[in-house]
Amino acid sequence: MGKTVKKFETEVQQLLDLVIHSLYSNKEIFLRELISNASDAIDKVRFESHSNMDLLEGNADWKIKIAADKEAGTLTLTDNGIGMSLDEVADNIGTIAKSGTRNFVASMKEQNLADNPELIGQFGVGFYASFMVADKVVLTTRKAGEKQFGCRWESTGDGSYTIEECEKETRGTEIVLHFKDEMKEYLDEWRIRSIVKKYSDYVQYPVVMDVTRSEPVRDQDGKVIEGGGNIDTTTEETLNSMKAIWTRPKNEITEEEYQEFYKHISHDYDKPLSTIHYSAEGVSEFKAIVYIPSHKPFDLFLRDHKKGVHLYVKRVYITDNCEALLPDYLRFIKGVVDSSDLPLNVSREILQEDVQIKRIQKSLVGKILSTLAEMKEKSPEEYLKFYAEFGPVLKEGVHFDYANKEKIQDLLLYESSKTENGKHVSFKEYLERMPEAQKEIYYITGMSRAAVENSPYMEVFRKKEYEVLYMTDPVDEWVVQAITEYKEKHLKAIDRGDLELDSEEEKKAHEAKKEEAQKEYSGVISFIQETLKEKVKEVRLSSRLTESACCLVADEMGLNANMEKILKSMNQEVPEAKRILELNPDHPIMQVMTAMFEKDKTNAKLADYSELLFDQALLTEGTPIKDPLRFTKLVSELMVAGGK
Repeated sequence: MGKTVKKFETEVQQLLDLVIHSLYSNKEIFLRELISNASDAIDKVRFESHSNMDLLEGNADWKIKIAADKEAGTLTLTDNGIGMSLDEVADNIGTIAKSGTRNFVASMKEQNLADNPELIGQFGVGFYASFMVADKVVLTTRKAGEKQFGCRWESTGDGSYTIEECEKETRGTEIVLHFKDEMKEYLDEWRIRSIVKKYSDYVQYPVVMDVTRSEPVRDQDGKVIEGGGNIDTTTEETLNSMKAIWTRPKNEITEEEYQEFYKHISHDYDKPLSTIHYSAEGVSEFKAIVYIPSHKPFDLFLRDHKKGVHLYVKRVYITDNCEALLPDYLRFIKGVVDSSDLPLNVSREILQEDVQIKRIQKSLVGKILSTLAEMKEKSPEEYLKFYAEFGPVLKEGVHFDYANKEKIQDLLLYESSKTENGKHVSFKEYLERMPEAQKEIYYITGMSRAAVENSPYMEVFRKKEYEVLYMTDPVDEWVVQAITEYKEKHLKAIDRGDLELDSEEEKKAHEAKKEEAQKEYSGVISFIQETLKEKVKEVRLSSRLTESACCLVADEMGLNANMEKILKSMNQEVPEAKRILELNPDHPIMQVMTAMFEKDKTNAKLADYSELLFDQALLTEGTPIKDPLRFTKLVSELMVAGGK
């Protein structure tokens, strides 16, 4: 058969235009694609040789060879894989009818190409990536077992190609790229090495290159001969490690090897806290090694923080930032996932929606959470180290991962009114030691343990010896919006809404006492309400205070002081919200103010007292008062009056 000139199918030409002009922003991946194709070709001949040894033709020394010729401006990649027949070349490269690329091209036209910089080689796209760097590509190939003829394919990517039979002694494929002038940087040895190391380091076949070095002339004993000059020596070097640690059995990998691999992928030179190495089989097949770091990275809470799990497909590197592999609350996890099911060419958008990726994520998340649960149970001190670093991030999961919400709840820890400083309790442990009479799980949010521990809201709980969880991470305000109950026990904020702490008997006694106090203090309560009407929603008697004179309470669904502080620190607009001023009916101030009210219902001092009570309530919750000068003046006047 002589040389034949053929036109690319319309869809192929459209695809070429996309690849050359739009598809890949990172042009260096052309080499990854060609190496990946070569690796697949070797896989195929190895598989088929099991049933037909003649296909090996006496050559089972698997390798993928790269040769750069700067003078000619060419890069040649050769493999000893399965090769292709003339018909296969025409079918696989000249047409896309069998490859599914027609749909790919159609979908690409509908998308904004600028948002798809990482499209990787499915549907034959990998081979076409050559035209990003080359203005001519020559492919010579011979299929294993067909010793008579090979095939040569050549194109400049301009809409046509030539194809002809040729002689080729060995099976496999040779691809020669004639580089564009502006792309000749890819002929530099260091550039080739770095690309292979980055993308193809774990390909299971050696990627080799002849390397020439100028060395001094030596004698038979290996000593340098004075004045002997230098001589060029060429040796074949392997550029990839071929050491995909995640494919090896766990019992063959040492702790040192795990740690070295962690350093390699994370750039963290401290030991990881825990290593998870497992294989998933069945509907979704993949291998994974993921690590729980021992400390948080500096950029963990930055918006552009990169997730740390690298995605490989059949040992070919795809990306180090596959957002779909893990949910955001596990963004601190480092490691590698290598899938056997995913296509090599998929866009970031497709990865987000891919069914296999979703299955991998489900399996991976389940494994990580079960590992953390086991660590919490069997190595509590180690878990506390983890929680101190990553607890606030983990808590995000209860809000965003409904499927695993219960598992995450069981991993949360809090200090409480029954724990020493630095000690923690889980929801499960809280429930186990809860008095039978207690109806709800009580908590308080604040900026620190000291702030919440000394809060007036705690007074009645200390008296009843009910445990209160101290939630002192800013994220806890959002956590309790997602966790409204645990094991059928409601979570109740002690600084919001009404409290029901009494037994039926106690409730009757307290109701009677409250009615009596309400009658006694109704006048002064109305006066305080009128005086503070611009500042508070309501004034009422409190059932939560035993020592302090007053406190401010939010509605059940309203903003408390802590939430307001968090929003302000984030430069968020805080909605105008009035809280409820609660007064302690047993505090002497109530009797003093009642006596003042009965004596003179327009007493200006009584209005000052009302303002002082409000400011006092603000100070005890940690909120700045609006007029500190007036507050100090009133306190000074009271001190003077009290001393007379």
